[in-house]
Amino acid sequence: MTQASVLFVCLGNICRSPLAEAALRAEAEQAGLDIVVDSAGTGDWHVGDAPDPRAQAVARRHGIDISGYRGRQAKPADFHRFTHIFALDSDNLANLRRIRPADGTASLSLLMDLVPGREGSGVTDPYYGNDAGFDVTWDDVIRAARAIVARLQTNP
Repeated sequence: MTQASVLFVCLGNICRSPLAEAALRAEAEQAGLDIVVDSAGTGDWHVGDAPDPRAQAVARRHGIDISGYRGRQAKPADFHRFTHIFALDSDNLANLRRIRPADGTASLSLLMDLVPGREGSGVTDPYYGNDAGFDVTWDDVIRAARAIVARLQTNP
């Protein structure tokens, strides 16, 4: 059986997707799941950058250090490297569908489709808002991370 591997993708890979990565890493560790987790952006302007300081602060408040994470751009090879790719909003889902190779094997879906009552919605983008928006984003991604862990525990 192939080890489950999850990639979270937002626009710049400095706010939402690193928080989703951190949330799933923490939830998987707590559940004793051995999975590969990463994040990326569809844009290239934050490649090599650390997460936004406000994202780092909210992760730290939850006992997680993401200061070592670095932005990277999603690429077609990710559809072979990962078993699951989750877009954090519909625009990024559309961008991922455009770069997906015909023989890509990863499942591709909208992250919040896993959260009852949030199907079809995106993870709240806090970038242009205040610090409180990052707490809302954390609430979104932790709920989704718990849903992923529950799903992987029953159907890896």
